[in-house]
Amino acid sequence: MSAGGSGSGGVTPKVVVVMPAYNAGRTLRMTYEKLPMESVSLVILVDDGSTDATLEVARDLNLEIFVHNRNYGYGANQKTCYAEALKAGADVVVMVHPDYQYDPTLLPQIVAPITRDEADLVLGSRLKGGASALQQGMPWWKYVANRVLTRLENRVFGLALSEFHTGYRAFRREVLETVNFAMNSDGFVFDQEIVAQAVAARFRIAEIPVPVRYFPEASSASFIQSSVYGLRILLLLARYLLYRLGLIPGRQFQSLRSRYTRLSTGAGR
Repeated sequence: MSAGGSGSGGVTPKVVVVMPAYNAGRTLRMTYEKLPMESVSLVILVDDGSTDATLEVARDLNLEIFVHNRNYGYGANQKTCYAEALKAGADVVVMVHPDYQYDPTLLPQIVAPITRDEADLVLGSRLKGGASALQQGMPWWKYVANRVLTRLENRVFGLALSEFHTGYRAFRREVLETVNFAMNSDGFVFDQEIVAQAVAARFRIAEIPVPVRYFPEASSASFIQSSVYGLRILLLLARYLLYRLGLIPGRQFQSLRSRYTRLSTGAGR
């Protein structure tokens, strides 16, 4: 734990929001303005080669900005986000997509299980509570695929979560220092790779329900992109199973801090 220490001795943790941005110029301002800034120490935006007004809006909002010289991908964007948040001394890192699809006002709720020392990684689930995501505009094929993949992931990881495919996440600092996220994909499957790494390192994972918005300005993967993403998740699960069985070395799933152990294991197993 860094000097700020999340949830210890009444000391307020340093909460850093990271925004992986790509062509988010139309939604960035409304997302930022809904953040409960009394709960946030710093907002970092990483621009992944946007061709719209994302950088102009970010500068106008006086955000901490890092710019990729071209579009490297969603996973590559997260790698920069987390590396810079750790450098900034974050105790808790919250990923908030700047497309306004997830509700920024729920940030205190997604951080709370970490500050109460009940979890190390918290996911904001669109599916916790049933079919509400469908009512809020999630395409039916995406809903069905999400449910099927989540069931498989729960079986492989030994968890009982309602969704793994959310972009609204909060990490205790130790998670990002321990898992080897630099080895992960530069694409969308990064989200599931880092969860697999957290499970392998025995971190505790929790979730809170979050509403989701689907509207033209919000980013959304196409059917083909989602299909490729689903296949890559299946390959990830196969690799993780082979690693757990000791059939492959699985360096990607091995801790960077082998001497770090938690005294309680909780829901991560």
